[in-house]
Amino acid sequence: MPRTMSVADSIVIDATPAQVYEQLSDPTAMGRWSPENRGATVNGDQRGTYVGMVFEGRNKRGAARWTTRCTVTAADPGERFAFRVHAIGLRRPLLPGPIATWEYRFEAVDGATLVTETWTDDRRRWPDFLANAFDRVATGGKTFAQFQGGNIRTTLTRLKAALEEDVRGETGSQ
Repeated sequence: MPRTMSVADSIVIDATPAQVYEQLSDPTAMGRWSPENRGATVNGDQRGTYVGMVFEGRNKRGAARWTTRCTVTAADPGERFAFRVHAIGLRRPLLPGPIATWEYRFEAVDGATLVTETWTDDRRRWPDFLANAFDRVATGGKTFAQFQGGNIRTTLTRLKAALEEDVRGETGSQ
């Protein structure tokens, strides 16, 4: 069976595209919303997000823990943030190779923001049968596309709740 190489989902958040971008483009904050990511460490200068910025993400799924190395590929404030995952390991990301690309797009709609999160499987050289077998072991029976679809929905739902609470707090204190 051929793999689904990309999945996406969207949600409307009652915040401006700039506010949503500011939060999502900080890799150290992703652990606030993601069901797997536990935060990140930026390598080098972290004065704002920029294309080429490298960070290492800490992740957890059940008892499994791992670290990834990622590079920002798009940093367009209020419009788009993306990064590619290109190394993985247990404590340090020592095994290089294309793994995945994550992208977030922001579109103003009726005073709010439509946020679209997309995961793309970058393991193009893996035969489908091998990827499907690996995926089912790593996710407890699902393909990564199915699994990441659920993770995306969870992330977007948590992001919406957190940002709308932040926005309410800002407007309530003025």
